[in-house]
Amino acid sequence: MRYGQRRMTKKLFRAIPFLGAVAAVATVAAVARRKGLVRGTVDTALDFTPFVGLVKNALEVLRGRDFIPDRRPGHSGPPRA
Repeated sequence: MRYGQRRMTKKLFRAIPFLGAVAAVATVAAVARRKGLVRGTVDTALDFTPFVGLVKNALEVLRGRDFIPDRRPGHSGPPRA
């Protein structure tokens, strides 16, 4: 029983980074609309990269906001810093 649990846990931990990449690709259109094409693409690329996306998201949770903020509502130009 323990052998099976260890083996299943090991497989799950190997799959987690790639599951995050699948989620990033699935949300690329919504992120690009919300953040703009360039910022959305950069944000998705970081999220897509295994371990980098995990660290980025963990730091964003601790920080309480995104590293790459959304565009201002109703503004079509580049976002302010």
